[in-house]
Amino acid sequence: MPIVVDIDVMLARRKMSVGELADRVGITPANLAVLKNGRAKAVRFTTLDALCEVLACQPGDLLRWEAGDGAESDDA
Repeated sequence: MPIVVDIDVMLARRKMSVGELADRVGITPANLAVLKNGRAKAVRFTTLDALCEVLACQPGDLLRWEAGDGAESDDA
C-alpha cells in the first residue's frame, strides 16, 4: 500500500510508548497497533485529530504517500 504510517517516528521523537499514546488518544492499544503497522483500511478524522493533538504534529507527520509498484489493484 502506498500510504505509509509514521506513528513510530513520532512516538520516538516524543519519547512516548504505544500504551501511553493509546490511553491519551482514547483508542485500544490493539487498534493503535493496526494503524501504526499499516494494516488499517481507514482512519477517522477524529482519531487523526486526536493523534495530532497528543503528538503535537501535523497529519503529514504521521501519513505519507509513496509510489507503489502497481501490483495491488484495490479500487478506492
